[in-house]
Amino acid sequence: MSIVHSDGEIDGDAISRIQVGWMKWRNASGLLCDRKVPLKLKEIFYKMVVRPAMLYGAECRPLKVKHNIKLSVADMRMLRWMSGFTLRDMIQNEHIREKVGVALVAYKIRVSRLRWFGHIK
Repeated sequence: MSIVHSDGEIDGDAISRIQVGWMKWRNASGLLCDRKVPLKLKEIFYKMVVRPAMLYGAECRPLKVKHNIKLSVADMRMLRWMSGFTLRDMIQNEHIREKVGVALVAYKIRVSRLRWFGHIK
């Protein structure tokens, strides 16, 4: 369900999708935060459950830069937590993404939009 305001803004929709992603994250936090679970298994679970919940319907929404930033921040916080790093470790986001094996949120949104455009065309 999309949340569109009377003035056409979709801020509420972007925020609600991020909240859904965090809800899925909390449901699986026992698996995703366990140091005994291999990072590859966490990566697969994250790609199959958490990220699709956050990006559901993103190909149909006109996302602004601030929405992409919010999605990226939430995504990176989850990845840092999942990999066991904190901001104090001063590890760059690119290195964490490379280690976990997850692409940028903006890239995944672009891929889904192009796939959707191909279906329409």
